[in-house]
Amino acid sequence: MTFSDQAIETPPRAPSPVHRFGTLAVHAGSPHDPVTGAVIEPISLSTTFAQSSVGNPVGVYEYVRSSNPNRTNFETAVAALEHARYALAFSSGSATTATILQSLASGSHVVSVSDVYGGTHRYFTKVASAHGVSVTFSPSIALEIEDLIRPDETKLIWIESPSNPTLSLVDIRAVADVAHRHGIQVVVDNTFLSPYIQNPLDHGADIVVHSVTKYINGHSDVLMGAAAFNSASLYERLSFLQNAIGAVPSAFDCWLAHRGMKTLHLRAREASRNGTMVARALQSSPHVLAVNYPGLPSHAQHAIALKQHRNGMGGGMLSFRIKGGKPAAERFCQETKIFTLAESLGGVESLVEVPGSMTHAGIPQDQREAAGVFDDMVRISCGVEDGEDLVQDVVRALERVVVGSKLNGQTNGYA
Repeated sequence: MTFSDQAIETPPRAPSPVHRFGTLAVHAGSPHDPVTGAVIEPISLSTTFAQSSVGNPVGVYEYVRSSNPNRTNFETAVAALEHARYALAFSSGSATTATILQSLASGSHVVSVSDVYGGTHRYFTKVASAHGVSVTFSPSIALEIEDLIRPDETKLIWIESPSNPTLSLVDIRAVADVAHRHGIQVVVDNTFLSPYIQNPLDHGADIVVHSVTKYINGHSDVLMGAAAFNSASLYERLSFLQNAIGAVPSAFDCWLAHRGMKTLHLRAREASRNGTMVARALQSSPHVLAVNYPGLPSHAQHAIALKQHRNGMGGGMLSFRIKGGKPAAERFCQETKIFTLAESLGGVESLVEVPGSMTHAGIPQDQREAAGVFDDMVRISCGVEDGEDLVQDVVRALERVVVGSKLNGQTNGYA
């Protein structure tokens, strides 16, 4: 018997949905290779696929922009973890946002939370308007949703929960119930928590989006986005745009992101544990004005975290306002030794940045401050290092910046 003649049994494409998160993360979209029996999928780099006759591909693939084995497997895994029937992968989180907004007709109106990722705000205000889509921002969308809806015009509600960077929460079910009564779809950006901590579709959202670059991939080496949903009509419309626009990820990036997703539950748990430890240390520091972290009982929407998040987890993201103003915020980011001063989040390494000067610098100051994003705010992404080391790093940086500047006679505008 030749090697190619050997019969190799392969398991089903994905485990049953009754399996728990960790089992799904490891096995969903990960069939054994039917030829070699490899337990890790090969990378399919081919851009085109042979046809047995005109218009009849040998398999299910024709051209890489339309679909690819690695993308199919990754999308299958995302759908499983977000409790969705469908998922689509894109070349970035911003491309995911753009594709969803492109699906709206000219004249459509969108209601969004005010405190959104700077790139999302940029697209809403600078690009969507070019094809006739208007956006209204609300700092308290759950309370104002009824008044903000424009009959026959509002087509989409856009939520970040937690929001970026103030970590505000939105009661997804409450907003979705109102939106659905008016025939409006709800999108939730779930990047900050990942599918492990929150599943927005379970709370009434119609579409959940991710910057896969962050927690899902988790290793700061892939740029990707994804959307998951249950509607067949949405799949038809968004998959058409995915192919027509062509903002799709490479096979290699899909392979890397899928590999990263297999340890998502382990990384998200540790990042959330570390986030809680750092948030508690910051809250007890006399050098801090305020801490934004959903896992703290003092958080204004902590009750929502208990309802929507797995085991009430707060996640690995937090922000705080430091005494000493913008100069102190900037110096804090340079004084940390473990936290790296850099944009992005959700990787295995811990990062720190100043949103007002970095990720959200493109938003006018008055709009930033109206959303709670002040120049003295520092945003932290806790990685999977030892939590005790992260706490020590934060406490020491605070002492060097705030206490050190006072000893040197520098108030930095803070009295």
